[in-house]
Amino acid sequence: MIARMSPMHISSFKVRFYECDPYGHVNNANYLRYMQEAAFEASAAVGYDVQRYARMERMWYAHATDIEYLRPVKYGDTVVVATWVVDFRRVTSRRAYELRSTITGELVARATTDWAFLDAATQKPAVIPQELISSFFPDGQPEQPALREKFPVAPPPPAGAYRLRRRAQWRECDSAGHVNNAIYAEWAEECGMQCIAHYRWPVTRMAAAGIGIFYRRMWIEYLQPALFDDEVEIVAWLSEVKRATAMRHFQVRRPSDGALLARINVLGVCADVATGAPRRIPNEMLDDFAPNIALTANASVE
Repeated sequence: MIARMSPMHISSFKVRFYECDPYGHVNNANYLRYMQEAAFEASAAVGYDVQRYARMERMWYAHATDIEYLRPVKYGDTVVVATWVVDFRRVTSRRAYELRSTITGELVARATTDWAFLDAATQKPAVIPQELISSFFPDGQPEQPALREKFPVAPPPPAGAYRLRRRAQWRECDSAGHVNNAIYAEWAEECGMQCIAHYRWPVTRMAAAGIGIFYRRMWIEYLQPALFDDEVEIVAWLSEVKRATAMRHFQVRRPSDGALLARINVLGVCADVATGAPRRIPNEMLDDFAPNIALTANASVE
């Protein structure tokens, strides 16, 4: 449980049919959309809506997100997002989230996002005004900022790393002119699906085996924004393969200048599609994916 460090804001989102994947679950990227919208609403509730930030010539940019998926959510449910600010630093702020199902009352996901405060014109970090901090912490914020875990370091991609190129679409950009933060999760998912097909395990073959790969946790670090019509290359590979889990790593780069735009790590679980219970990864799958698996001194196939 993440300690609540400031007044909590509650937002609710009715799950739309188009937000669900072929398994009937809310797509992983849509959790990020719920979180982003809840953050905007929470800021507006204390007097800082998008119009005020525009007048200030300031903006918030998602720098890193860590989200843990606990239970699937389906069409017709409503997701209640509780969010609060954990702390402010000089140019950054951490916001925490808890997402619950109104049908079961269960916690379905929890997350944190580190937001960077930017000058809208220069896109450079700006000092967060004390007036803004006081709006979220009228009694003063904690003296000690929350500890930050380092972003998980991925092993170097193996020779069999899968590569996918695409262009940033107009519909993927938000009003800041950047590719929206949730889109990076969609790009990673698309690359992952093409990767499993490349290594002879498309979803049809997994369905025949009664298994699927489901997200357990995802870390995203946003390093530079992608813009409309940028060509991007997404690279995917595996590590830390265990009985029923594996870590999939993604890098998003812009080939034109070699810039690293984002890093994404996903802890995936092989599970029974019917019951959701973890299932051992088939040996045939491990054999087929061998070129895509990076072995390190601290991680090996078990």
